[in-house]
Amino acid sequence: MLALALTIVGGGVWTGMLVANLATSPTVPWSALAMALALWATWKYLGGSGPPRRTSESRGRHLRARRVTGPTLAWALTAGGLSIAALTGLWIVSFQLVKSPGNALPDFSQYPPLTVALVLVMAALVGAVTEEAGFRGYLQVYLEREFGARAAIVTSSLMMAPGHALTQGFVWSTLLFYFCVDLMFGLTAYLTDSILPGIAVHAAGLLIFFSLIWPFDSARRPIAEAGADEWFWIHVAQTVTFAGLAVWAFRRLASRVRALSREAGS
Repeated sequence: MLALALTIVGGGVWTGMLVANLATSPTVPWSALAMALALWATWKYLGGSGPPRRTSESRGRHLRARRVTGPTLAWALTAGGLSIAALTGLWIVSFQLVKSPGNALPDFSQYPPLTVALVLVMAALVGAVTEEAGFRGYLQVYLEREFGARAAIVTSSLMMAPGHALTQGFVWSTLLFYFCVDLMFGLTAYLTDSILPGIAVHAAGLLIFFSLIWPFDSARRPIAEAGADEWFWIHVAQTVTFAGLAVWAFRRLASRVRALSREAGS
């Protein structure tokens, strides 16, 4: 329940602030600053700060915001970056294969560049922090303890599906895309035992989709109408190539984690 509340309430608060900001004073992006303070306060509480003190240790453990070593972080970011490259291709390919509503983004052309930049960065941070803290932190930590890592990663990913569907439609290709996304972040959190690498990759991925992918969805022609042009096949190759590289990087990350575990045990 907390995982769902974090994403729904967090996103709702941010949306309300943003709508009020753009309607009253679009040249002063106060909503980004206000949301940054709210997000910081939420992060501190989830990590164990504030009352009641009897739950501090449990909150910190379930948030799983642990620092990771340099090499582990490097492999986690590499695996995440390669995954984002594969997922951008997958989104474009699936969008052309199956008709879907996609993501409705505001028309930012009428707002100052500074406002647009701060809004996009804060939107990416809100999505990344709330989802990673709620689902890959609190929920997945509990599920890993009760049912094991594989079941926890799959279950937490499935539990996010209704939220994705409510905002972007109950289309199988969209649900499959986000299931792949959530599996990737769940695996990253489990292997590194931290949500920090996932937050970095998640925020960067959202910025890429906000600025380079979703705004151009309306111009993509379904192959059922226009046929498969060379760009379609380029994106297919992009998806397959970077997915293979991401699998390789995750295996290297897993090997790194196992080696560290053996060193700690000896």
